Amino acid sequence: MAKHKISVTINGAVREAEVESRLLLVHLIREDFRMTGTHIGCDTSHCGACTVVLDGEPVKSCTVLAVQADGCSVSTVESLAGEERLGALQESFRRHHALQCGFCTPGILIAATDLLSRGTPSRDEIVDMLSGHLCRCTGYAPIVDAIEACVDSTQAHEDAA
Repeated sequence: MAKHKISVTINGAVREAEVESRLLLVHLIREDFRMTGTHIGCDTSHCGACTVVLDGEPVKSCTVLAVQADGCSVSTVESLAGEERLGALQESFRRHHALQCGFCTPGILIAATDLLSRGTPSRDEIVDMLSGHLCRCTGYAPIVDAIEACVDSTQAHEDAA
């Protein structure tokens, strides 16, 4: 099988690998780069557990070949927290009990971070974003509340400025 040398910037760090043509981005991230925050859920793009941001767009990394990410920038859930503390959205998930088993959480956090970076989403827009993610534990209401709390917090900071 032919191998391809690729270079991918993951969470700001340039990483290189030699990969087979059929290797999926999710497997490159988890197995080659040993970054296990991105989860493999269904391998069919239905669950969203493997969501990452690829060149500014959220994608399900089980549907992207690693060779397609050559020269691209990828952000994973590992990019969201600081060295010693949770990011604001992660903290909001904790406060609102928006996770139980945590399996879907990395993909939802990445998609929600992208949504929040694009403006001030309404509750309906948050719910719409979640339509691409499967959570079997929470019933989604705490997840929506946690994301909405970040919107409210951002608006409060903007109003105070």
